[in-house]
Amino acid sequence: VQLQASGGGLVQAGDSLRLSCEASGLTFRTYRMAWFRQAPGKEREFVSTISRSGSTLYADSVKGRFTISRDNAKNTVWLQMNSLKPEDTAVYYCAADANIILSSVRNYVQYKNWGQGTLVTVSS
Repeated sequence: VQLQASGGGLVQAGDSLRLSCEASGLTFRTYRMAWFRQAPGKEREFVSTISRSGSTLYADSVKGRFTISRDNAKNTVWLQMNSLKPEDTAVYYCAADANIILSSVRNYVQYKNWGQGTLVTVSS
């Protein structure tokens, strides 16, 4: 399984970015996909997840600003990030797993497959 994340960059507070994660080596439509992020000196934290059927969950800190979506025909998941804040600065990772129970989807240790990360820096 390979996950290739892209789309990060340096933006100003209030700007938008769209992250992409292209997957290969898996039957994409059968996998739950997720985004996590890790700021310097902090633990990796949950951002958002989308199920095989398209159900979504968000961290409270990004709810209403970020939108996760997927296209099973393109083996791709996106994270649209609007109204970015300096505290959104982090390396963003996409993750995939086919067998996670709903109560565990916010726990990064439950995901077996990870991309390399893409850096998002939001200046104030």
